[in-house]
Amino acid sequence: MNFDDRINVIKGIGEKTEKVFNKLNIQTVQDLIEHYPRGYEEFQKPIPIAHLREGETCTIEASLVGSPKLKRVRHLRIINVRVKDVSGFLNLTWFNMAFLQKTLRMGIRYIFRGKVVRKNGILVMEQPRIYQKPDYYKLLNVLQPIYPLTEGLTNAAVTKAIRHALADLDFAKDYIPKKIAKEYNLMDRTKAIKEIHFPKDRNIMLKARQRLVFDEFFMYSLTLRHLKEQKTRIKTEYTMKEPVECDQLIKSFPYSLTKAQLRVWQEIKKDLSGDYGMNRLIQGDVGSGKTVLATLSLLMAVKNGYQASMMVPTEVLAKQHYKSITDTLEKFGISICLLVGSMTAKEKREAYEKIKQHKVDIIIGTHALIQEKVEYDQLGLVVTDEQHRFGVKQREALMNKGGQPHVLVMSATPIPRTLAIILYGDLDISIVDELPAERLPIKNCVVGTNYRPNAYRFIESQVSMGRQAYVICPMVEENEEIEAENVIDYTETLKEALAPSITVEYLHGKMKPKEKNAIMERFANGEIDVLVSTTVVEVGVNVPNATVMMIENAQRFGLAQLHQLRGRVGRGEYQSYCIFICNSSSKEAWERLEILNKSNDGFFIAGEDLKLRGPGDIFGIRQSGTMEFKMADIFTDAEYLKAAAEAVKTLSELEVSAIFEENPYLEDKILNQTKTL
Repeated sequence: MNFDDRINVIKGIGEKTEKVFNKLNIQTVQDLIEHYPRGYEEFQKPIPIAHLREGETCTIEASLVGSPKLKRVRHLRIINVRVKDVSGFLNLTWFNMAFLQKTLRMGIRYIFRGKVVRKNGILVMEQPRIYQKPDYYKLLNVLQPIYPLTEGLTNAAVTKAIRHALADLDFAKDYIPKKIAKEYNLMDRTKAIKEIHFPKDRNIMLKARQRLVFDEFFMYSLTLRHLKEQKTRIKTEYTMKEPVECDQLIKSFPYSLTKAQLRVWQEIKKDLSGDYGMNRLIQGDVGSGKTVLATLSLLMAVKNGYQASMMVPTEVLAKQHYKSITDTLEKFGISICLLVGSMTAKEKREAYEKIKQHKVDIIIGTHALIQEKVEYDQLGLVVTDEQHRFGVKQREALMNKGGQPHVLVMSATPIPRTLAIILYGDLDISIVDELPAERLPIKNCVVGTNYRPNAYRFIESQVSMGRQAYVICPMVEENEEIEAENVIDYTETLKEALAPSITVEYLHGKMKPKEKNAIMERFANGEIDVLVSTTVVEVGVNVPNATVMMIENAQRFGLAQLHQLRGRVGRGEYQSYCIFICNSSSKEAWERLEILNKSNDGFFIAGEDLKLRGPGDIFGIRQSGTMEFKMADIFTDAEYLKAAAEAVKTLSELEVSAIFEENPYLEDKILNQTKTL
């Protein structure tokens, strides 16, 4: 069995199962073995009932006090039973498992493992699994992988498929040179892949993870090196001069640009007026005024006779940018058009024709901007959101439409400069590290779950004043293995808790793009008062009227991601608020969130996050942003990122050639990666 074989070569995967795996983008054997666990279940010795803590998954050894009782509530059949050990008593509850009424017997000691919750003031273990003592003790200290799943796929099915694949796979030769593996004390790659799925213990799992994280950063750094070598500075056809209109626009704003904005504008002007193509990243906190700089750049390109485009991740944001940039630039006689996927075929044809004939100067849209039907007339500048970094493939597509456009990338992901220099190694970096003076700082609070009723009343009061609110939950649907508020159930809870006049809707990433756009548009238009959402709102919508951001299970997110979510409010003239709800009893979780409570500075928060994160945080908390690694996280694994970048830097041309010679598939992998960087 080889890495590039389709997964149907694996025993037990037929046509139907293959389609379910495909939903998770698992097409090949390599995709499957790189479908890493999102966590592990660790079986530990039973603890006394008296030592149980709310919110934790625990194991007890106990016997029944009385016979199980069956209760029917609507469509549910609920089994309740009371158990005891030498330290105390506990109630157990199962849903839709009525057969337990006959199978559970008094006088037998069982092992029960489940999540402990508080119901009506007392601790209850819900839906526990039941083991006989000998069976459970075989599992002690074993780490059982827990995989990301989709509908129709169980954890057992993924585990079985991966076991078969690992047993029959012909592993490729290790591509990291021995001197680097030795210097950084790296586990053999084949062993690391096996141990990450089925580790003998936690220490071995951490060593395996270290190797695979290093691999991802090593490949990323090798790809950047390849990009730099291939991309000698290319002369541009689009050398520009600063037009008077740019200065007029700056003077027309009802506010002064910050020193940081003026500094970055000088850097952009220097690039645009030079002989070589600009390839610059503007990194700035939410609200720091990056869009103003992008608008000035678009104006400069257009007044030099060229077309310019701006590509963003969502249709709603594209429409918002279209409106605001049109309003800003209309006094300069500039023609702007919108190009998004939901437009009719006729609307698109008309837009293509206008673009081709240079009847429009600025084109704003989604990825539709780089589709082959679009023909530009001297496209001099492309502004992109960080979600759409232009790779080789996209640049080639644009160059084929004529010339070598200048590229400006905007990023609101707060990454410390030391890491940004490595991650964005192919771009020049400008940092907007100052917020406009007129922006009201967001007021924050970190609270426990008992604060929820107060938070609901506060949201009601804000809505009564004409404002709107976001409520963020980590999950789409309930999951037995993780205690986290879920969007769908939470929406129903909120509808009951808030006044009937308040419109509450939900939004999540599994919805179809058309549905997502419709909900986001209704919220942007003020038709929805409270939007319950997953982190899908992190980018892609600007609602100045939204003044409350409430984040459930806040301890489950990285600080940088929480900061970006907070950036959805505070975008208008009204005072805004962020409520972080923490349902953890961990002192460390509260201390992390306290950093957000005290500061609204994204770069400070990112730096503190970097100091706090460590191997203990490897599962459950991941940052969002531009870098989509399967295993690695740029904050948790910052030291490995630096080490891998340094290791690649020390390789000679001869050593790089030797790596490709011994592993021919790597060159293809790197070429594919350059298309997405």
